[in-house]
Amino acid sequence: MVELVPKHPSGGYILEELHVGMRAEKIIPVTEQRIQQFADASDDFNPVHMDEAFAAKTAYRGRIAHGLLTASFGSAVVGTHLPGAGAIYLSQTLGFHLPVRIGEEVLVRVSVKSVDQESARVELDCEGFVDGKLVMDGVALVRVPRRRRPAKA
Repeated sequence: MVELVPKHPSGGYILEELHVGMRAEKIIPVTEQRIQQFADASDDFNPVHMDEAFAAKTAYRGRIAHGLLTASFGSAVVGTHLPGAGAIYLSQTLGFHLPVRIGEEVLVRVSVKSVDQESARVELDCEGFVDGKLVMDGVALVRVPRRRRPAKA
């Protein structure tokens, strides 16, 4: 059973609250500003992302977003929603299926695939869609807190 879950009031789910089938989604717009900021942060200024005249002559017939920018949108869900605050990425597989362009919106969907109580690790299916078409997918492995930190007095 798939269960769309709200953000946890504390900011993150702990290990004991997670179960297979939990899902969270977020829509993230791909903007010129995001592409520029990602290029600045990653030092990836490939002209297929940055130069319309160059990109127009490629198989993509125009600029496309960095694949890892699109993939990073999964981190927005994992780090702030499901599991949320305290989750630490250990690994991520990725597959890119279609290009993403400026002006498009990516629906990011993260679903709990498995929960390992012993190791405090959770596998998450991560998918990105544009207009209902799968643009990227993969599996994340994250470590999740077993308990919440007490509030500071």
